[in-house]
Amino acid sequence: MDLRAEINYPTHDPADAFALVVDPVFRAEVCEAVHALDYDVSVDERGDGTALVTIDRVMPADVPDVIKKMVGETVTIVQTEDWGAPNESGERTAELLIKIVGQPVTMKGTIELRNAAGFVVSSIHGDVKVAVPFFGKKVEPEIAKAILAAVASEQEAATARLGSGSV
Repeated sequence: MDLRAEINYPTHDPADAFALVVDPVFRAEVCEAVHALDYDVSVDERGDGTALVTIDRVMPADVPDVIKKMVGETVTIVQTEDWGAPNESGERTAELLIKIVGQPVTMKGTIELRNAAGFVVSSIHGDVKVAVPFFGKKVEPEIAKAILAAVASEQEAATARLGSGSV
């Protein structure tokens, strides 16, 4: 299932938005905003300007009962963002992978951090897959809803942080 979303950072400088992307405190705030029961944020900023962000979070299984019977009361989600170095405009691209541990659920895609009219936009594009014959296509929209809810929480946190002038 194709998933597209955007986060609009209220800044003119992609470096400001990227500073949030690699800020473990900010990413922890987002985990708390999405009501993660437990989480771990790891950021590896490399000397060549690239970075690897890994977020492990335990979430309540907020899915229909038929799915909850299969996955249990909680799910562990591992999200990795492998960010490339900035281009001459400061824009960046990341390879994105989201997995639900122990389940045949993934989202593979990209994140583009680029300049837009008056702000910096983070464009998320991915393919949500639930590798269960016949049943998977019915579950994919539920997974997509959870991902979009997390994106909305990150949007709110980014607006609050950059709107206040503190990065």
